[in-house]
Amino acid sequence: MAKPFRRRPLPLPVRCLMGAWIHGVVASVVYVFESLGITERVLRNGNARHQKQLAKRNPFNAYVPDEHDVIIATYAKSGTNWMMQIAHQLLFHGKGEFNHIHDVVPWPDSPPLGKYAIPVEDPSVWMASPEKKRVIKTHMNWELIPYSESARYIAVIRDPKDVFVSNYFFSKAIGGPAIPSLETWYRMFVSQSFLVGGSWAVNAAGYWAQRHRPNVLVLSFKSMKRDLPGTVRRVAEFLDVRVADDVIESVCMQAGFAYMKGIDSKFSVWKIAPWSSNGTMMRKGAQGGSSELLSAEQQRHIDRYFMGELKRLGCDLPYDEFCDLAP
Repeated sequence: MAKPFRRRPLPLPVRCLMGAWIHGVVASVVYVFESLGITERVLRNGNARHQKQLAKRNPFNAYVPDEHDVIIATYAKSGTNWMMQIAHQLLFHGKGEFNHIHDVVPWPDSPPLGKYAIPVEDPSVWMASPEKKRVIKTHMNWELIPYSESARYIAVIRDPKDVFVSNYFFSKAIGGPAIPSLETWYRMFVSQSFLVGGSWAVNAAGYWAQRHRPNVLVLSFKSMKRDLPGTVRRVAEFLDVRVADDVIESVCMQAGFAYMKGIDSKFSVWKIAPWSSNGTMMRKGAQGGSSELLSAEQQRHIDRYFMGELKRLGCDLPYDEFCDLAP
């Protein structure tokens, strides 16, 4: 019998070196780049190389999804953990226990941070599930993930203004002084080569185009906030999970913001260095709270930019149904 998966971070000396490199060397370099006004150009070039490398290799290691797999695909900071919790609890009929979500949910495209997530090839979770299914997480665009008619795919699309705010707070908490200024982060976000995830519009358009496939479900973060019980029932129907109302109620409770905030550590990332922060996964979970960081004009500019990008991509996603248009 194979040994059960155990998450293991990188050795302490390695994490100390990484922390020293990021908080010392990288932070100093970013400061110089910011002073010279070249941060965006340098980071965009670096991100372009990363995206090319990602397209060449397959983080899924040639894994072909099958009837046991439910792939949760989101742009980073778009309700990923929320949907993973909903789907996992449904597949385990409200009794999905775990010390950390990635003990039970593979993440093939996770950063190389030791044994961070259970391997996608490990069948132990779906074998233990009453529904004989398990959740897989990815932040990759549609064209980069393996498709199978046997598997099921759930995409969540969130207002890019709220994505930006959540992303900045999270990145700043982890990277500290190595993260560029808010203004630089903003200018990079309204471009086609954002450092964390690339273009929001490209990601959203890719998944929206697949919505007519019977094994693809595209949801809006906005609708999830508006009607959590309705969302849980819709996901249950999509996954062909037939359970009593008390199970649905249990899943709704466990997917509530207050409950998930209370178990934030079960979703948090490892600290890059022992002295650094690992950020807060469930910070606010808000819809329409981007004024916390963005001016009214910046909010309007994000709306205009991404509506224009969706149009350029030939995407008919109803932007105002997924997002709160800035006044």
